Parts: sequence; C-alpha cells; structure tokens
Amino acid sequence: MHASSVAHPGTANVSNPKSDVTVIGLGKMGSALAGAFLRAGRRVTVWNRTANRAQPLQQAGAVLASSAAAAVQASPLVVVCVSDYPSTRAILEAPEVASALSGRTLVQLSSGTPQEARDLDGWVRARGADLLCGAILAWPSQIGTEEASIVVSGPNAALRRHEAMLRTLAGTLNDMGEAVGAACALCAAVLSYMAVHWIGFAHGARVCQAEGLSVADFGETLWAFAPGLGQDARHMAQVIETGRYANPDSTLETAGNDVARLVQQAREAGISGALPAFAAGIFRQAIDAGLGAEENAALFKVLHGAS
Repeated sequence: MHASSVAHPGTANVSNPKSDVTVIGLGKMGSALAGAFLRAGRRVTVWNRTANRAQPLQQAGAVLASSAAAAVQASPLVVVCVSDYPSTRAILEAPEVASALSGRTLVQLSSGTPQEARDLDGWVRARGADLLCGAILAWPSQIGTEEASIVVSGPNAALRRHEAMLRTLAGTLNDMGEAVGAACALCAAVLSYMAVHWIGFAHGARVCQAEGLSVADFGETLWAFAPGLGQDARHMAQVIETGRYANPDSTLETAGNDVARLVQQAREAGISGALPAFAAGIFRQAIDAGLGAEENAALFKVLHGAS
C-alpha cells in the first residue's frame, strides 16, 4: 500500500472506543501492565495467544478480545509486550490486524534492537498509525509503583497524547526524544551493564562459598555499597562525555592488576576463572595500549568495532 493512500496517524475514526487501552501479551510483564491500568481505573482490553492467561485480569475487570484484530480495534492506545520484535510482527502483520491499526498509537514494550525499532516504525507509519518504542527498567512486581522506570522514544505528539496513561505504569517515564530507536539503544546499554553485574555477582558468590563466607553477607555488603556504585557510574559517564581521563584517584593499571589477581584467586579456590580471565584480558588490552595511567573509564577506548 502506498503511504499516500493511508490516513495520517491519529486521524482515523477511533471514536467511541470500547476501552481506554489494549494490552497484547499476557506474560508476567504484560499481565503486570494490564493490572496497573486496571488499578488506575482504566477500561482495559487484553489479548493473548493462550487465552486462559487472561482469567485473573478478567476477574479484575478486563475484557478479553476474541482476536488480536478485535483487541487492536477496541482502543486508541495499543500496548504490546511479547518476547521480542519478531513475535510482535508475527501478530501485527496478520492482514486483519494490520488493517485495524490505522489511527491508533502502538506502544512497543517488547525486547528489541534500535534497528528493529526503526524497521517497525516504517511499517507502522505506512499503515496510518503512530509508534512509540519503550523499554521497561523494572521487574513485573514494580509496575505501577514509583520504583518502576520506563524509557520511551518516538513522535512527541503521540507521547503527549497518551502520556497520562503511560505514567500509570511507572513512577518515572523518561522521554528519549523522537528518534524511535533511542529507547532500545538505552535498554541495550543498561542490559550490558546488568549482564556483567549478574555474572559478577554469581562469581563473587562462588568466591564466598569457596572461603566459607556467607553469600547473604556479600549481598548486604553490595547493598551498603550501592550509593558508591551509582556515583561511580555517573562519574564514568562524565569522564567519557568530556574526554577527561587524566589524573584519576585510582588508575586503570592499578585496577587491572587487582582484576588479574582474581584469575589467581579463582585457580587457588578451584572455581571458574572465565569471568576474571575475560575482564583481565580487556584491562590488559587497555594497559598495553598505553592507557594505564588514565581513569578506569578509558576501557571505553578499546571497546570499539573493527576498523
């Protein structure tokens, strides 16, 4: 279909909707999203490939749509939270669903890459709808509370139109601007941090176990250290943004020597050395590149793509 033959987003007739918002995908996170809307007094339509997942939400007042197309038709705002972008497209690209999108705003909260967001944006706009791509920085149990954070990117007009509804879901709604892939990019950045955090915690727990220490005490130590970790993250970001890597409180070489010692410790304790060896290798690469006297954030300089 040629783009000139579809309605401009937001102009299609969606008067007298059956509900305020539709949620497609009722896994733990999707169910949490629908539940938060219901607790806020919204009229909610839901749909899931496995219909029995909707039963608790129906008991709370949600309406179960008979099909994905009916779910899209029911509301001006359609929130999709399935496993990933290919799963989203498998639902949306069914002809009857695609034709129902015109005039609506689609909020994509499934996992994906910035390029997948840009590709979906072009497809959605060609069908006369708006796309907001978001990333949820929270656990399902936090949805609808001040602890939850959602980052979102896409057309400003669409976000303003539905901002009050989306703020129902999280204490913090962070507008990343009109570049539709921005939310996915920030999510990827956060996930890269979290992935190493999770692996690092598991390795640390092995260290404690090998020495007869309490893993619970390890967790409490990190809890107490959490403000310092947050300050370090902010400091590293400022260093990279400004390019001011010189005269650190502690040099990359000092940290690199400590990390290398973790390889020895793992060997002596008889635990996996995979994480220490990986980390020590990157520190060694930076030191060999002449960055040893700089901030730890100078690791950024060696984490580049192929030239």
